[in-house]
Amino acid sequence: MKALKTTQQWALRPLLLATALFSASAAFAAPAADVTQQVGQGAYELAFSNTNNALYVATSNGRGEGGGVVYRLGAQDLAVQGKIPTELKTFGAAINNQTNVLYVGNTLNSAVTSVDVASGKELKNLVLDATKREGDVRPLAVRELAVDEKTNRVYITGLGKESVVWVVDGKDLKLISTIPNTGKMGTGIALDSAAQKAYVTNADGELVTIDTRTNAIEKRVKLDEGKDHFFLNIALDTKGQRAFITDSKQAQVLVVDLKTQKVIERIAVPESLAVLFNAQRDELYVTHRMASEVSIIDASNYKVKRTVKTEGLPNSLAISADGKALFVSVKQPGPPRKPAGAKEGEKAPAAKPEAGAEKRPAPQPGKPDSVLRIAL
Repeated sequence: MKALKTTQQWALRPLLLATALFSASAAFAAPAADVTQQVGQGAYELAFSNTNNALYVATSNGRGEGGGVVYRLGAQDLAVQGKIPTELKTFGAAINNQTNVLYVGNTLNSAVTSVDVASGKELKNLVLDATKREGDVRPLAVRELAVDEKTNRVYITGLGKESVVWVVDGKDLKLISTIPNTGKMGTGIALDSAAQKAYVTNADGELVTIDTRTNAIEKRVKLDEGKDHFFLNIALDTKGQRAFITDSKQAQVLVVDLKTQKVIERIAVPESLAVLFNAQRDELYVTHRMASEVSIIDASNYKVKRTVKTEGLPNSLAISADGKALFVSVKQPGPPRKPAGAKEGEKAPAAKPEAGAEKRPAPQPGKPDSVLRIAL
């Protein structure tokens, strides 16, 4: 009888082993769940630290509150690992992973601040435009930041009727050069460090090429003429010499051959804001603020692989060091602003709805903004 039991047990072992292997395979094959973490109000741009394996979130700390806060979130679970207070409100963000220094843009002060992410301490800030606000006169507004890790220089777009790019020494946070005439509302910037080029996009529908050796404009080209454009942001595939450009006025993302500076593809997606290229997966990620969604696009054939809906307005993007996780800052719609001089308790007048406003989530005053982690 014992011999029979032993024989049956040995006969069952292959079946049990196969079942266990199937269960394990299923567990590994199951996609990781997306994760959301609430942060403070006024969440804007993101930067990923490869050294710390952590995500940094620039927030402006809400209206009526002084200073800003940079959140440090865990790469896997988005748990809040720390908060770095800053003297000025923070909006844009970029990091030098060689020096482990984070740079945040202070749009309301036309300034930039450096932060040592190892110690979590604010280092310095630099005012880039000291023009006083008087009447119709406004200082240029700091918008996007890009870091050249080889030269430790920070390139910052300054928005206005005639925009500029500021070139800042990342170590001492001193202004090296101001590159003028980058167009109306020259917002987006991306670097090709190896080619020593910087590319800027603007509301004139232009792609502006800058030689970073001389800090001078080398070329400017009108793209997709005959249509109304506001090119907001730009991402590069440096190996393939492609640029991906978002447009807030047209339902498309442009793909541009950087060698010829010609449009080679128009990807049909809703009006877009942020864009990020993942060379490890040959994928493109785009936020659509008005549509409250994020597109994941196959950059080899320009087809949308997946659309992720967000509970709010998707803003900026960052990617993990291994290219396997995408991070999205998600803002909550705020209540309508009151006109200047409005009395206390007076309601804001009903405004004409913006195009696409019906697709937005309902305003949730007081609800904090958040960060979404999407497993790729």
